[in-house]
Amino acid sequence: MVSIRRANSADGPIVFGLLAQLGEQYTPNRTVFDTAFADAVADANDHILFVADDDGEVVGYALATIARLFYTNGDAAQLQELVVDENSRARGIGSQLVSAIEEECLKRGVRQLTVATLKSASFYERLDYRSTADFLKKRFDE
Repeated sequence: MVSIRRANSADGPIVFGLLAQLGEQYTPNRTVFDTAFADAVADANDHILFVADDDGEVVGYALATIARLFYTNGDAAQLQELVVDENSRARGIGSQLVSAIEEECLKRGVRQLTVATLKSASFYERLDYRSTADFLKKRFDE
């Protein structure tokens, strides 16, 4: 049975392992990750971090950030990362994680939740997300 819960500091190593499944264009740096993960766990005011726990084993996570934007008349959230272990996919875990993020946003009075995706638009469209803009990126690599 999969349950969705808030991440805690002990989940860091497993989430780091899942992070590698995001794609080849990202090479996670453990030191940078450890700092960012600790911040996300400790500062729940501007982060929402949930994990999918399958009988004691973390098999996925979702990370959203919250910011106060002028045009949304309140807080807005962006689902930044959603990863389900490749061996646990097609079980509805991703949908459960997104639902948990949405519920937390509603509890906090967040006015909108956005997500940028490269390959998973159909997944989000099934959850009633609609394309409203192009997503452009400029990287500032080391």
